[in-house]
Amino acid sequence: MTENQTPPRIHVLAKPVGAICNLACAYCFFLDKELLYPGSSFRMTDEILDTYIRQLIEAHRTKEVTVAWQGGEPTLMGVDFYRRAIELQNEHRRPGMTFENTMQTNGTLLDDEWCQFLKENNFLIGISIDGPRELHDAYRVDKGGKPTFDEVMRGLRLLQKHGVEYNILVTLNRINADHPLEVYRFLRDDAGTDWMQFIPVVERINEDGRTLYQEGATVSERSVTPEQFGRFLSATFDEWVRNDVGEMFVQTFEATLRNWMRLPSSGMCVFEPTCGLGLALEHNGDLYSCDHFVEPQYLLGNIQETHIMELVASDQQRAFGQGKLDALPRACRQCDFLFACHGECPKNRFLTTSEGEHGLNYLCEGWKAFFHHVDRPMQMMASLMRKGRPATEVMRILAQGDARLEAALASAGRNDPCPCGSGLKFKHCHGKRGGDGKQRAEAKTSTALDSA
Repeated sequence: MTENQTPPRIHVLAKPVGAICNLACAYCFFLDKELLYPGSSFRMTDEILDTYIRQLIEAHRTKEVTVAWQGGEPTLMGVDFYRRAIELQNEHRRPGMTFENTMQTNGTLLDDEWCQFLKENNFLIGISIDGPRELHDAYRVDKGGKPTFDEVMRGLRLLQKHGVEYNILVTLNRINADHPLEVYRFLRDDAGTDWMQFIPVVERINEDGRTLYQEGATVSERSVTPEQFGRFLSATFDEWVRNDVGEMFVQTFEATLRNWMRLPSSGMCVFEPTCGLGLALEHNGDLYSCDHFVEPQYLLGNIQETHIMELVASDQQRAFGQGKLDALPRACRQCDFLFACHGECPKNRFLTTSEGEHGLNYLCEGWKAFFHHVDRPMQMMASLMRKGRPATEVMRILAQGDARLEAALASAGRNDPCPCGSGLKFKHCHGKRGGDGKQRAEAKTSTALDSA
C-alpha cells in the first residue's frame, strides 16, 4: 500500500466498553448496540489496546495524533486502563509526535483521582449536559429512571476544580429545543463553559420498533423537529452574535463561519462534501465505517486481523465516504446553501424530495432556516476577517443597527410603515400592543440584523 492511498490522518472513536453505560438516556442511539455482541464482557483487552495504539500511530503521517475515547461510558474502564493507554502511546510514538487524548463522558463517575489523571495527561473532556435541571433530567436518567443532573454537575465542578480542559455537548431533543436561550444562558452563565456543541437527536424507528439501525423514515417522539432545530440555532445565534463572539465558542457557528469564508474545511464532518475518515472501534477490535453506523453491513474488519490502514483504504470504506456526495439528490445540488451543508450527515438523509428523489435530509428545513437567518451577519464577520479585522467587531456593528432601529421605532406613527421593513403598518408590527411579546422581540432581532 502506498502513502497516497491512505489519508495523512484519521479519527477513530474507540469504545473500550462498547455500548455499556451506567445511565439509560432515553434517546441514546448506542445503548442497543449491546445486542450486536451477545455474551461479550465488553472490556477492551490489553492486547487489543496495544494493537490499536500502535496501528493508530502507524496510520498517521502527521506528528499530531488524536486518541478519542467514547462509549457507552468510557470511564467504566477505570483510570488504570487509560494510564496503560498513555504508556503505550509513549512506547510506540515516533520522535516529535504529540498526542491529544479526548473523552466523551456523562461525568457521573468522575472523582478527584480521575480529574488529577486527566489534568496531568492533558485530556480534553466532553461532558454531556442538556441544559438546566428540568430540561436535562427529561431524558438523561440512570438505570432506575432517576434524574442525573446533580451528579453530572458534580462531575463538571470537579473538572473545573482541577483545571481540566472541557467542553459541553448538548443533545437537542423534542423538549429542550423549545428553550434555546434558557439552554444557552445556562451553559454560559451557570455551567461556566466557553465551548459548546449542539447535536440534534434524530432517532429513526426500525420496523421492529427499535432504533438499533439507521433504517426507517419515521422518527421517535423524542427527536427534535426540523422547525425546532432551526429556531433553536437561530435564537442562540442571535444571543451569541450580539454578546459573545470571541468569548463563547459554539461549534456549529464556528463551522458555519468557516464555510461562509469558503475555507477548505469547516471542521465539522457533517458539513464536509465526503466522509469516511471518522471511524468507530469496538471493544473487541471491530472497526466500523462511522460511529453512527455501527451495524453489520458497515463492519470493515477487525484490527487484530487486518491493519487499520488497510481497512480505512478499503474499497468498502472509500465507497462509504464518497457515497455522501454521490447520493445527493438534485434538490441539494441546486440549493443555495450546498456550500454550507453538503447534505449534512448521511444518517439523517432518509426523506424524499418534492420530485420523488430519495436522500433529502430530515433536518433540511431547519438548516435552511438557520442559514437564511445568519447569512447577513456571517457575511459581515467573513468580510471583517478577510480585511484582517477581528470578527468581534460585528457586535459593535449590530449594536449600532439596533440603536438606529430603536430610534426609528420610537418616532414612527401608528399608520406609518414599520421601520423594520416588514411591509406592515407600525400598529400591526412593532407598534402592536399586547399579543406575543416574545414573537415581536424575535422579529425585532431579525430585522435589526438585516438593517445593520
